[in-house]
Amino acid sequence: MLGKIWIKKSITLLTAVAVWCVYSMVALAAPSDISGEITVTGQVTVNGQNAVSNSTLVSGSTVATGADSSAIISLGKAGRIELSADSNLTIKFSDNSIVGILSSGKTRVSNSAGVATTITTKDAAVIADAGQANSFAVEVECSHTHVDTTTGLVTMRSGNNDKQVSAGTNATAGNLSQTGCQPCLRPGSAAPVSTLGLGALPIVALLLAAGGAVGTAVLLGNQNETTIGGGTVVVSPTR
Repeated sequence: MLGKIWIKKSITLLTAVAVWCVYSMVALAAPSDISGEITVTGQVTVNGQNAVSNSTLVSGSTVATGADSSAIISLGKAGRIELSADSNLTIKFSDNSIVGILSSGKTRVSNSAGVATTITTKDAAVIADAGQANSFAVEVECSHTHVDTTTGLVTMRSGNNDKQVSAGTNATAGNLSQTGCQPCLRPGSAAPVSTLGLGALPIVALLLAAGGAVGTAVLLGNQNETTIGGGTVVVSPTR
């Protein structure tokens, strides 16, 4: 009788230990909830609410900056994100990943090695090399998306086309000839212009007028020159 009781207690104890071990393994395997910290300058909102510096930012938040405003999001060891003025970014993050959707404006991302990082825009997905630390900027403009890589390596994926953008280089995705957009002032990213615009016509007219005046002055000067012995009558002074 006593032996049966001990057997039952032993089975119960072993079952409890097994359940505890499984629970512990699941808890350790589950991703930890991490939070970021935001520093703001000017008018910045998080999920539509005014943000203040040194406040907590949770994964899945949308950060928007106003004119002449900016925001810095610190993700601890994972990395850092900077937002320029007039930008809108929805960001999700964990210990080993950063995923952002940039709707407008410009962001600069710095991720640590081992942190998978992707910034998506209307034109392309910018994927950082997770094997190394990277620093790159993504800017959304009316007709296209521009990427500048400072350190590391990123891939700009637009449709089925992948373009590697190494440190010190840049790339553009989108339609540069889209109508209704202001021309981009960044060298090499604006559509080629084959003819002068209407705004240049007054300058051209002034240049032509100046050239004509110079030519007329030269012609008149040549006609008024007097050459001795060339058929011109020279009147001697009266003695």
